[in-house]
Amino acid sequence: MKKVLFIVLMAFAMTISTDALAQKFSGLDKSPMDMAAYPNDYKVSSKTARIIYSRPQLKGRSLSELAPAGKVWRTGANEAAEITFYSDVDFGGKQIKAGTYSIFTIPSSGEWTVVLNKNLNQWGAYSYDETADVARVTVPSAEDSTSLEEFSIAFKEAGAGFEMVMGWDKTRVAVPITASKM
Repeated sequence: MKKVLFIVLMAFAMTISTDALAQKFSGLDKSPMDMAAYPNDYKVSSKTARIIYSRPQLKGRSLSELAPAGKVWRTGANEAAEITFYSDVDFGGKQIKAGTYSIFTIPSSGEWTVVLNKNLNQWGAYSYDETADVARVTVPSAEDSTSLEEFSIAFKEAGAGFEMVMGWDKTRVAVPITASKM
């Protein structure tokens, strides 16, 4: 009898502990997080810059609908994108100290304004505060023949430095970046 009671109690305890450890996970993020770094080579551990952002998709919508002209955009989806510079840089002609900044953009016809902001951990652009801007850089936008379904950011070699290139649909925007002599 003691053996049966012991087995019943053990089975009950296992049921309770299994339920206590059960974890419900949400489905996959519709705008998954991504990261790009410069230099791009994974063998180079000393990086100059790294950006973390989420990748929204067009899904039949227009770029102008998702990132309206003249309005501050979070530059991706979900949380505002964040860029880290591991050394001082010249970001599109503006001297920027090493550190982490949120990135916002203001799309316009033929050019985009790229904004570095010192407030981190922001959801979207809902609490964007212009007084926390560190720099605003206006760069030309160009049209590519290839359409990108997912918003993407990459770094590429350019002249004496590199560029942060953003692309979505057929729009491409590049910000020149070089090591700074601050």
